[in-house]
Amino acid sequence: MPKNKLIYLDHASTTPVRDEVLQAMRPFFSLHYGNPASLHTEGRIAQKALTDSRKKISDITGSQPDAIIFTSSGTESDNLAIFGATGALRDRGRHIISVGIEHHAVIEPLKQLETQGWSVTYISPDKTGLIDPEKIFSAITPQTVLITVMYANNEVGTILPIAEIGKRLLQYRKARNSELPYFHTDACQAAGYLDLSVEKLHVDLMTLNSGKIYGPKGVGMLYVRRGVKIQAQQFGGGQERGLRAGTENIPGIVGFAAALELAQKEKIKETARLTKLTDYFWKQLKKLVPEASLNGPLVGEDRLPNNLSITFPGMNGEQLLIYLDNEGVMCSTASACAAISDEPSHVLCALQISAQDIRSTLRFSLGRSTTKQDIDYTIQAIRKIKKLLPSR
Repeated sequence: MPKNKLIYLDHASTTPVRDEVLQAMRPFFSLHYGNPASLHTEGRIAQKALTDSRKKISDITGSQPDAIIFTSSGTESDNLAIFGATGALRDRGRHIISVGIEHHAVIEPLKQLETQGWSVTYISPDKTGLIDPEKIFSAITPQTVLITVMYANNEVGTILPIAEIGKRLLQYRKARNSELPYFHTDACQAAGYLDLSVEKLHVDLMTLNSGKIYGPKGVGMLYVRRGVKIQAQQFGGGQERGLRAGTENIPGIVGFAAALELAQKEKIKETARLTKLTDYFWKQLKKLVPEASLNGPLVGEDRLPNNLSITFPGMNGEQLLIYLDNEGVMCSTASACAAISDEPSHVLCALQISAQDIRSTLRFSLGRSTTKQDIDYTIQAIRKIKKLLPSR
């Protein structure tokens, strides 16, 4: 392999922008630069691009165009869902149910609400990150106004039973003639591989992020089912149905819609390819490092097809990452959002992995550009590095 070859195995963190997406965005930077709120020609061109993008995404999610609220990121969408719903419903109850392996974009807003008198029940997963839906329903009280459960975990790749939870929650609400509790899912990691039909998932609120699906960073969306009440968190010109003020990022939104359309069109073929490649990677790693362990479910239907979280007992994860980077292989020790923290991964802690083993864990997340040759090179690089790393 050429010395200048870079192997990027951190797609769960972010992805490169696809050429097709960049081409779709390009005219809206300097050729058609109007504000979609303006009535002149350029404004109408921008408004049409905004409307067309919203329609593309609503078709993919099986929703209405006015249910799609564009934001700056998955984090903002999660915040809008959580603070927006609790702000609108605070007089009807002050209890929320979530899961202990949620992304920080969900965990941190929940912690903030706890300082304001809200009660949060965190459902514990099993050792693979899966949860028993019955635990969620056992935790519901008359004060519960929101349930937020991620669709797929960013660190260990576990796919959670969102459709099953949503269906049971719909039955629960019908039996009580109530629209509560609302159901939100962070689907950022799922968008390239799983079904996003909001009717099949039975969700009231759903978060997506462009940067995870080969679209531009700095744009996301929140699906808000018709009739669901949320309170705006950002005020100004009244854009996005008054729920997210600020001039819309037209190039980013156009790119987001193009990326999501491509991802969903290719998901079956790409899921099959990556599942096979990820399984090959894990088997080769296990041969090289027999004591290595896989965190999360086995490669297959309960796991994202591109994710491997591996503990290398006796090795220092940060050192291994740095050595791999020097060899041209990029991966991560945890989620990118938590990489700057000295705290051990809350996800791995929830899976009852020891602090010592957490420090020996790396996450590899494959993507569209990943080939078998890339995996073979990575295995050889680990073989080389293994001889250099001291045991703990």
